[in-house]
Amino acid sequence: MQAEEPFESTEEDVSRVRMPNIKEGEMFGIADQLLGASKIKVMCEDGVSRVGRIPGKIKKRMWIREGDLLVVSLWDFQPDKCDVRFRYTRTQAVNLSKKGKVPKSLDIF
Repeated sequence: MQAEEPFESTEEDVSRVRMPNIKEGEMFGIADQLLGASKIKVMCEDGVSRVGRIPGKIKKRMWIREGDLLVVSLWDFQPDKCDVRFRYTRTQAVNLSKKGKVPKSLDIF
């Protein structure tokens, strides 16, 4: 009887993480500075620094710290502001960076 190794594989593990939806105006960003009152300064992948709003749904579930990789959604009527849609954990951010998914302008991982 041969011993099989079902859990070991030579292929990379496929991780299911949320990616920015470009059609809806979402992009990657790095948290620069916490401003208080559920606001944060975000450096976006297009090189523009914007003031981001942290909705209560995200504020209650997870903490956002400086240097975190985020998915932000731009406002239609004020392009210098955005909403935070998602925060990646440190491990997720490093994995995305290794796979080349994070733009070079934001790649600090």
